Amino acid sequence: MQTKLTLRLEEQLIERAKAHAKKRGKSVSQMVADYFALLDRDDRPETLSPLTRSLYGTLGGTAVDEDTYREHLEEKYL
Repeated sequence: MQTKLTLRLEEQLIERAKAHAKKRGKSVSQMVADYFALLDRDDRPETLSPLTRSLYGTLGGTAVDEDTYREHLEEKYL
């Protein structure tokens, strides 16, 4: 059963959402519903997209954190 939901948003955000939805051939309501459905999604590997699933767990057991990654980028690009 579908029920109406009212959202109060800034006018500019609403216009951007409508333009974004139109580009994708969807309604704003459908985009919001799709987003809410993602909130309930279980992140088990079999529910992820193929690309994400292929990367899932590749860093398991490593000591990579944000600082380590930042150092890597500085070494690579500086």
